[in-house]
Amino acid sequence: MSKATPFFFYTIYKILYKVVDRMHIKFYNQSIEIFLRGVKMKIRKEIAAYVPMADMLLATFGEDVEVVLHDLADPEHSVAYVAGNVTGRRRGQSFDHLVHEAVISGHDSKDYVANYFFTADNGKRIRSSSILIRDEAGRPTGAMCINLDTTRIAAAAECLKSLLLQPRYPKVEASAPDESTLEHDGTNVSDMVVSLIDNILSGCSPEKLTRDERIAKIRFMEEKGIFELKSSIGHVAERMGISKVTVYSYLDEVRGKRR
Repeated sequence: MSKATPFFFYTIYKILYKVVDRMHIKFYNQSIEIFLRGVKMKIRKEIAAYVPMADMLLATFGEDVEVVLHDLADPEHSVAYVAGNVTGRRRGQSFDHLVHEAVISGHDSKDYVANYFFTADNGKRIRSSSILIRDEAGRPTGAMCINLDTTRIAAAAECLKSLLLQPRYPKVEASAPDESTLEHDGTNVSDMVVSLIDNILSGCSPEKLTRDERIAKIRFMEEKGIFELKSSIGHVAERMGISKVTVYSYLDEVRGKRR
């Protein structure tokens, strides 16, 4: 072990200690009420356990990083905690890219997706990585997403590039992701999608839903990428007590294919 190793762990310990010391925590059966920087927030205990880690990552990597904790038990308002301000994410918002990136990644044996890019609503180009949070039974219950604003990095790279001679050989464009990946039905991705479907439909009796209410649920799932995993059609049909044909019919209407 190098001499620097004990110092590294001591530094991490000090950062975590300061973060936890700033918190006043009140425990409930299933949630924890946190008073952090003068703001009261109630977070489920499985998710609250990652709050110090989110703050530590922000303190370590600085203002170009944002860490978002999602509570998948409440898909419509999944954002439970945000450290930093890169994308403008706020508590109570829903997830945007999580399911889509998990499906197209093809990493069926991993609980994380690393280094995917998206453009935030504020125009910033974001490099992001996400990892699932599982409960004691191994069920997906949340996610931690790290968002890196690449604006300053990209500007520095362009500056360096301008100082270099341009190559004489033609530029080779990166190939698009293989669409067959969308049919991939990885175990971990399926677990997350099934959990989200169950949580989206929890608290309501499917047989009592009106047609408009069913379509509203289908529209939300479509917007969040649930149907990018083809096996989700069958699970949604089963949970809503309707046929797959009806689900496809609702999807056509949501996607504007029916007039």
